[in-house]
Amino acid sequence: ENLSTPSSPATARNDCSITPLTPSPSPMVEVRSQMACPFSVVVAIDFGTTSSGYAFSFTQDSEAIHMMKRWEGGDPGVANQKSPTCLLLTPDLRFHSFGFAARDFYHDLDPEEARHWLYFDKFKMKIHSTSDLTMETELEAVNGQRVRAIEVFAHALRFFREHALKEVKDQSSSVLEGDEVRWVITVPAVWRQPAKQFMREAAYLAGLVSPDSPEQLLIALEPEAASIYCRKLRLHQVIDLSMQPITNGLELDGSRPFDSSFRQGDRYVVADCGGGTVDLTVHQIEQPQGTLKELYKASGGPYGAVGVDLAFEAMLCQIFGEDFIQSFKAKRPAAWVDLMIAFEARKRTASPGRTNALNISLPFSFIDYYKRHRGQSVEAALRRSNMNIVKWSSQGMLRLTQEAMNELFQPTITKIVKHIEELMAKPEVRGVRFLFLVGGFAESPMLQKAVQKALGRTCRIIIPHDVGLTILKGAVLFGLDPTVVRVRRCPLTYGVGVLNRFVEGRHPRDKLLIKDGREWCTDILDRFVSVDQSVALGEVVRRSYTPARLGQRKIIINIYCSVTDDVTYISDPGVRKCGTITLDLPESLPPLGAVGGAGAPERREIRATMQFGDTEIKVTAVDVMSNRSVRASIDFLSN
Repeated sequence: ENLSTPSSPATARNDCSITPLTPSPSPMVEVRSQMACPFSVVVAIDFGTTSSGYAFSFTQDSEAIHMMKRWEGGDPGVANQKSPTCLLLTPDLRFHSFGFAARDFYHDLDPEEARHWLYFDKFKMKIHSTSDLTMETELEAVNGQRVRAIEVFAHALRFFREHALKEVKDQSSSVLEGDEVRWVITVPAVWRQPAKQFMREAAYLAGLVSPDSPEQLLIALEPEAASIYCRKLRLHQVIDLSMQPITNGLELDGSRPFDSSFRQGDRYVVADCGGGTVDLTVHQIEQPQGTLKELYKASGGPYGAVGVDLAFEAMLCQIFGEDFIQSFKAKRPAAWVDLMIAFEARKRTASPGRTNALNISLPFSFIDYYKRHRGQSVEAALRRSNMNIVKWSSQGMLRLTQEAMNELFQPTITKIVKHIEELMAKPEVRGVRFLFLVGGFAESPMLQKAVQKALGRTCRIIIPHDVGLTILKGAVLFGLDPTVVRVRRCPLTYGVGVLNRFVEGRHPRDKLLIKDGREWCTDILDRFVSVDQSVALGEVVRRSYTPARLGQRKIIINIYCSVTDDVTYISDPGVRKCGTITLDLPESLPPLGAVGGAGAPERREIRATMQFGDTEIKVTAVDVMSNRSVRASIDFLSN
């Protein structure tokens, strides 16, 4: 027998002690059959840290993926199939603009006026770095003002919704109804459940879909989307770094050229190197169906290209003083953004073979402000800082030597390479022949060279031609057929706390609870799934729960998670409460057998079914006696 733990007073609503009836964990059960796509168009939004975009495809003609139109106000010389992830709100917090338009408008504001406008960029990273994300989490605009993060994300998604729908309608012959569109939003695979749920809530708020039809919105994992696209690539669509001569003259041991396509059974790693995160996924193409199977849980971390920008900012602080940089950012926010844009453009051209320095023009207001603030020239500051790797040019430019660029890139690149190497050393991943580098940062020759140098001997390193759009195109393919990834690995161990019969000598005395004269051990973790366990699509975990008293309206169950699997109790170190399942009980049915005399009312049994094989954790529930479904929700954001 196992009963559930009475919730601790902090989380208790006195009506929520629960009794799991199933004594043994039910085996995983296959459900969910392949179904035809009920939507007429799939729109994918790649919401990136530094740049974002959308693409779409009509299900009738799913071979053709339409990329979004070029944006107004793009930078000269940059392919603008994506737009910078920047958002501008008016002083009274209304949406003003997104992307290049937001950046340019903000930049043209009078400095005094600009201080009242709210400009956000690279705000996606905050969702990754916040450990206790909720609907109330706030973001800070460049001017220091704070707004709820969910509002900022909703503004951006609403902008994409309007743009995409307008373009879809221009291309479509028939009239589109809202429920004919399936939306796909991409997130890093290393994001935890709360962050994925946050994106979904932002999409509801933005009006992409209604919370009543959640299946209309898919959350896609970025490296997974890239993988779906990569496995379809042909030779002429990729750059094979391993085919390029390795500098020290050693030939590769006659490796076969990248054949025209993958074979069944091939295993490969996708390293999605974006602005904010680096995200690694290992896939195998299953025979004979050609679906994908994840071989090792997604890994990665906040080692994106933004790290290089932060290093540049730190370098400026070192030269000009941190107090000055902070003050300049606060008083001249638009000029600061301008300086970072100038650096961004230079960062993209940095490559290991360069001999000449890279020039970055300092905005006039920077030079002027420094002189007034410090009473000396920028040039004098540079001389005084003893930074030999940064020079000052007579045209008013900061000259970053090759050594300076190396120093800015090094920490981030080292972290990425180390992470890929660690993954490649795992037993499940050994012998993988292909490494795909995708994402915007994968365009950087600095990163390409470092990865080639570290890993070019052990595997083939392949970069798709349109590397910045790989995720977007893959996300559309995923929306057309979400069953293509058939097996995933659990990132964490999940379970609930239950009571089991107390066994003397096995259970600690401090967990003893005496209830109705029987001895129970509290806080035992009843596992749903274990970390790195393989879970196939449609496999489910079932548990039964019984309300503690008659007339109870809700059963609330706390979910716990842990990064390791060697845990016994929910009180063990490393185990934390991460969410709740809520089961809404329908009005009590008349007790069985009440007709022919007063039979005692039956205890009700609610069977909850949880699914862990998807990109999000889902729960459904049914009232066993009446076979009616019960409203069941799972929440990771209200902790």
